[in-house]
Amino acid sequence: MKDQLTKAMRQHQILDIMYMAKDRKITKRRIKLIKISVDYAQAYCFTRHAKRNFIIDNILAVHPVNKKIRGLEA
Repeated sequence: MKDQLTKAMRQHQILDIMYMAKDRKITKRRIKLIKISVDYAQAYCFTRHAKRNFIIDNILAVHPVNKKIRGLEA
């Protein structure tokens, strides 16, 4: 998972992730990665409109957002 996140960060991709919070609730988040450390990924969360730290082991799935389909052309 960490390699996939690192690659996405290098390519400035926006990602949809499935994330398990501390209370074990699973949420879908749209993020743009800022920094990756050993255990955490820091990202801007479009769902919460704020920077958030995500525990890498709690990221269950990652899917790149296709900018053209979503209308987010640069």
